[in-house]
Amino acid sequence: MKMKRCAAVHDISCIGKCSLTVALPVLSAMGIEVASVPTAVLSTHTAGFKGYTFHDLSEELPKITKHWKKENLSLDAIYTGYLGSAEQLDFVASMIDDFKTDDLCVVIDPVMADHGEFYKGFDAAFAQKMAKLCSKADVIIPNLTEAAFLLGDEYDEGYDREKIEDILVRLAALGPKKVVLTGISYDLPSLGCVVYDSETEEFGEFFTEKLPLAIHGTGDVYASVFTGAYINGASLIDAAALACNFTCECIKATMDDIKNHWYSVKFEKCLHLLTNLEY
Repeated sequence: MKMKRCAAVHDISCIGKCSLTVALPVLSAMGIEVASVPTAVLSTHTAGFKGYTFHDLSEELPKITKHWKKENLSLDAIYTGYLGSAEQLDFVASMIDDFKTDDLCVVIDPVMADHGEFYKGFDAAFAQKMAKLCSKADVIIPNLTEAAFLLGDEYDEGYDREKIEDILVRLAALGPKKVVLTGISYDLPSLGCVVYDSETEEFGEFFTEKLPLAIHGTGDVYASVFTGAYINGASLIDAAALACNFTCECIKATMDDIKNHWYSVKFEKCLHLLTNLEY
């Protein structure tokens, strides 16, 4: 059977285990060929480390895809994470158009905010442009903060099922066929996601235990596992559930060594859970 090829458009944090350094091994373990599109190179990720180096690769991005087109290379999927500038959003929009086929699957994780605040360097204007990019996606995977900012809403920590379903419907109205909203917890012991398929108008949800540890990189782990499962043919809710369970296992694998491994989860210890899956 022909392997699926997914272009992963992410930065590279050389130490920190996020973005492309998560997407590449996770998707590979799931039997997907990764076509890496590095948007920037950092010595470490930006949470907790000081004095990290950063090299923007925006100028190289169109050269990469131009060469692919010249070689008549095709893609089965495009998966994006952290995009550090409006210029990179424009590149991804053009890339989607350049490689568009009836079967191309586009998954966008609109990484830009959490806990009610934008990450450094992002603002409402960026969120508006990200919303336009999301219109080209088949699936988007925002957290609650990113969802609010994509919709131009004020972030509100209070929610119930009715409000979450309204958010999902409004996100789908931006253009993506399907939406996965992460970081949902209707009651304290659980944490998970709620999904919406605008084509069937069906909602779904999945929760795992809420562990007493918040750690960098889990969003990229979740989005990468979801993307791999979905590309491989899993349903929307099954892909979302697999991603929840795997992320939870990665956190558990890290909890006994958090003093030394404070900067990210030990996802490598759990990669075996992703091989030889049936979808």
